[in-house]
Formats: sequence, structure tokens, C-alpha cells
Amino acid sequence: MDVPYDLTSYVRVLKMATTPTTEEFLQVSKIAGAGILLIGLVGFLIGAIMLLLTGGGI
Repeated sequence: MDVPYDLTSYVRVLKMATTPTTEEFLQVSKIAGAGILLIGLVGFLIGAIMLLLTGGGI
């Protein structure tokens, strides 16, 4: 492991990186939010199905 080489490659990547535009940020945020909601919905549906199949609840 060549530490100076690794550090220079990291610095080069950081220099090339740019901050996203507002449009890019909003698009990524919407996609991430939709993914979180989808995973939550799938978990809720699985939980509801398991509750109905086992006869749990009140």
C-alpha cells in the first residue's frame, strides 16, 4: 500500500468533484424518497399479510 500515491489519487478525485445543481439534487432527493416509501410500503404489506395469516391482532 503506497500511502502517498493513495492520497494524491484521493485529492485528484476531490478536485474533479463538483457540487450538484439544484435540479440534480432535487431529482436525486425525489428518487431516494420514492425508494424509501416503496420499501416502507412493502414492509407494511408484508406485516399486514403476516398479521392476517396468523390471526393476530385484537
